[in-house]
Amino acid sequence: MAKNQRRSVTVTLLYVFFIINQALTDGPRFVEPIPNVTVPLGRDANLPCVVENLGTYKVAWIHIDRQMILTIHRHVISRIPRFSVSHDNAKTWLLHVNNVHKEDRGYYMCQVNTNPMISQVGYLQVVVPPNIIDSLSTPSSVAVRENQNVSLTCKAEGFPTPKIMWRRGDSQEITVRKRKVAVYEGEHLNLTRISRTEMGVYLCIATNGVPPSVSKRVVVDVEFPPMIWVPNQLVGAPAGTDVSLDCHTEAHPKAISYWVRDNVMLLPTKKYGADLTENSYMAHMKLTVRNLQATDFGNYRCISKNSLGETEGSIRLYEIPMPTTISRPTEVRSQLHKENLAKRNVSKISQEERVKSKMMSSYDSDEINSHREIENRHESGNGYHTPSSPQLSGCISITRWTFPQFAAVILNCFFYHCRV
Repeated sequence: MAKNQRRSVTVTLLYVFFIINQALTDGPRFVEPIPNVTVPLGRDANLPCVVENLGTYKVAWIHIDRQMILTIHRHVISRIPRFSVSHDNAKTWLLHVNNVHKEDRGYYMCQVNTNPMISQVGYLQVVVPPNIIDSLSTPSSVAVRENQNVSLTCKAEGFPTPKIMWRRGDSQEITVRKRKVAVYEGEHLNLTRISRTEMGVYLCIATNGVPPSVSKRVVVDVEFPPMIWVPNQLVGAPAGTDVSLDCHTEAHPKAISYWVRDNVMLLPTKKYGADLTENSYMAHMKLTVRNLQATDFGNYRCISKNSLGETEGSIRLYEIPMPTTISRPTEVRSQLHKENLAKRNVSKISQEERVKSKMMSSYDSDEINSHREIENRHESGNGYHTPSSPQLSGCISITRWTFPQFAAVILNCFFYHCRV
């Protein structure tokens, strides 16, 4: 039993000795690779190098792109003060790069001076936000005549390479090659046969995913001579009232606009009021003539002029009678309706009376003739029956009448509501 215990202790001691010996005899090795680091321009960056079993060996940092030794162990070799090194008293050696510059971009090597030498490499990526190069871009203000061509250029630098986009400041669409687009991509924006509606602010925007994005404002002025549009060239108004005359103008550069009558410029007075409302290259001219008199009627001219030309519009002001009070349409229609009904009733009554009179006259004539014929035949003894006296209804009874007598009686009963 004691012999087995001694054997177990011996094995354990041999294992411990083997481990210690291996630790003492194994050389340095890297525990993990150097990561690739991306940092914006002007920020700080740290590159780690993790080594175990370093022993008495030294760690050095080298910038391969510059072929420059930066640090050896705890000492900084480079004369660039932005580089430094730190050790956490364990396995990690950190290379510090402060206020990173574009030239700091590249491969960095962590090296251990074993024989043979061991090393590993990491990459420092320095990204640069976009920057518009004014010296290579279109100035902030451009003037071009209407219907001519103009090209806008925007150059930018940065890393990664910036993307250039154009858009209008008023969010209107851009016409490129007869197509309308909200956003145009490219360094050069070509506008062909530009019109006044395309005048305004154009924004060049540069972006590459590294904040902040930058933009440049380019004002495009489209120049053209004045033009005038007159809504009403004939204006009528009664004497003693106020009247307004209107002219609409378009011009760029900005035009001088005024009113003229009889070759005399009209200035704001108690008689005349002149208003001018401007919106971009458009303007609205309004002249108010107060308390119109006979001498105020005639021709008025609105004139607009700039460095490219001059134009005018003409308005004739004439007198019209003062409006009179007119009955309301409903009252007029009601009165006419009543009069028409009255005329219709009178006409109807007159017509009925004429028909009635004619019928009665025919009846009386036939009745007289009938009585005469009966008397004559009675005297001659032809055997005709003499009609009896009239019924209570006022109508006579029928025996053997002739057709005219029968018709007269029927009509008479119709008008007097009798029955045979």
